[in-house]
Amino acid sequence: MSMTIKLRQGQIWHVDEKYLRIVRLERLEVEYKSTSALAAKKGSHHRVSKKEFCRLLKKATLLPLAESCPPAVAASVPNPTLSAGL
Repeated sequence: MSMTIKLRQGQIWHVDEKYLRIVRLERLEVEYKSTSALAAKKGSHHRVSKKEFCRLLKKATLLPLAESCPPAVAASVPNPTLSAGL
């Protein structure tokens, strides 16, 4: 049984020893930054198809928004659970 997850810009995924942050999300392409530490500023940028990115995420864990970024950034990202009832 597979679970569907909606990709969103700004999400941070933990895969093995790396963190992947979605920088830009398009219909068929994902641009992400790969870092070795969550708080690291330096990392490598990658541009792949959505299909390739989803293959990377097979064994990944989505980090909660509060854990993955500072409060100022978290406040500026829309929360889909809050807007669902509107």
